[in-house]
Amino acid sequence: MSASVLGLLTGLVLGIAGAFGGFGAFLIVAVLGALGWLAGRALEGKLDLSQLTGRDRR
Repeated sequence: MSASVLGLLTGLVLGIAGAFGGFGAFLIVAVLGALGWLAGRALEGKLDLSQLTGRDRR
């Protein structure tokens, strides 16, 4: 299982644990799932965040 998938699943589980039911809960789970996926991609090195931090990876 890749770090991206693991991050996505972690975000989804935390979102479900944090909020139950309703459209607001759906949005929370979707946002946390996307954040988990992005974190997993960054850990795998498949997402370059140097432009956001202003530092170059030389």
